[in-house]
Amino acid sequence: MTAASGLFRHVEALQGDRPWGAFLDAGTGSGSIRWLQTLATERWTAVTGAEGHARQVRDLSEARRRPADRIVLGNWADPALLAGETYDTVLADYLLGAIDGFAPYFQERLFARLLPLTGRRLYVIGLDPYVPADEPADPAARIVWRIGRLRDSCLLLAGERPYRECPAEWVIDALRRSGFAPTSAERFPIRFGERFVRAQIAMCTPRLARLADRGLAAALEAHATALQAEALALIARDGGLATGHDYVIAAEPR
Repeated sequence: MTAASGLFRHVEALQGDRPWGAFLDAGTGSGSIRWLQTLATERWTAVTGAEGHARQVRDLSEARRRPADRIVLGNWADPALLAGETYDTVLADYLLGAIDGFAPYFQERLFARLLPLTGRRLYVIGLDPYVPADEPADPAARIVWRIGRLRDSCLLLAGERPYRECPAEWVIDALRRSGFAPTSAERFPIRFGERFVRAQIAMCTPRLARLADRGLAAALEAHATALQAEALALIARDGGLATGHDYVIAAEPR
């Protein structure tokens, strides 16, 4: 079982016998749409701010998508997006961290934006930040920290905005300020593997290709290659990089 599927199983346990009803996947992707289609929903709406993600979700869901199911390309900073609609269940799957790349400085308002759309239950899946200000002492945490800082540096140099994860405590406070009552919160330890390392380092390649300073690009590419080799060696030795936590928080409108 993958880490993502374990988080979705926890959401199912929290939901219990409650009907899923009309379901809003507020920040859809390949993982959430696959899981969503295994649930007994009445209908679903999947929202993404990226056209590429919309195409991917459309392809993945095509075989089982019902007439009432839909994929919407939009930005939650747009007040017209799904205006007047309500869903029994809303899922924000890593949406909080990702939205800063699409709607800068909107994170404080995200849950207030989702409140009128939430009829019964909101589930927030997120990641405790692993690129803190201070260098960690633990070897696994340190290499993940270094990978994250390199990735974000490449994104910034290419004129893009990195994702901005928020800790679970911040999310709980933000939910309360936004009119939700949190009903459950749980952390799940992470063991990062080879797939994570390769995917994060791979994000640097197309960004560095756009840099005008080719000397800087070459130095960063060499650093990325060395960092990946160092991380993979640590994974081979220890069976993974055991550091950090995902979290699942359930909340209901007050």
